[in-house]
Amino acid sequence: MTPTALLLAALLSWPALALAAPPQAGQPFPELALKDQHDQIWTVGADTKLVLFAAGRKAANLMQTALADQPAGFLASRQAVYLADMSRMPGFVTRTFALPALREMPFVVGVVLDEALLADWPRQDGAVALIALQGGRVSAVNHATTDAQLRAALGLLP
Repeated sequence: MTPTALLLAALLSWPALALAAPPQAGQPFPELALKDQHDQIWTVGADTKLVLFAAGRKAANLMQTALADQPAGFLASRQAVYLADMSRMPGFVTRTFALPALREMPFVVGVVLDEALLADWPRQDGAVALIALQGGRVSAVNHATTDAQLRAALGLLP
């Protein structure tokens, strides 16, 4: 195969490789190459039991309300991670307001800025996706639409 043909094949296959498969029960949780709100590498560790995925402002507000009074290290103590899809937010708003506000939070947030990356992931308007993991595999996908549901998923008293 010529170098040009190899380059063309690589470029054509690149978008498919860049997208993260949606989490499905029984499947391994997809590896994500993301950064957090502090521009540090963000990963889902092997010991993670819950991924909290907020796609949209209402879901992010729900997360912030539930975590507002929690100490630093709370999510890690629950073997949970927070993933926020901020890709639909205008870049100016993200850089000027959203990321600086997240940097003030006592928890780490994985940040998605590429709309295509998690396009097929589970979403419900105003809901946080609760992706339960067991041994690196997805065991269930549910949604929390209320503070009480989210707090229960995090093992907090109402």
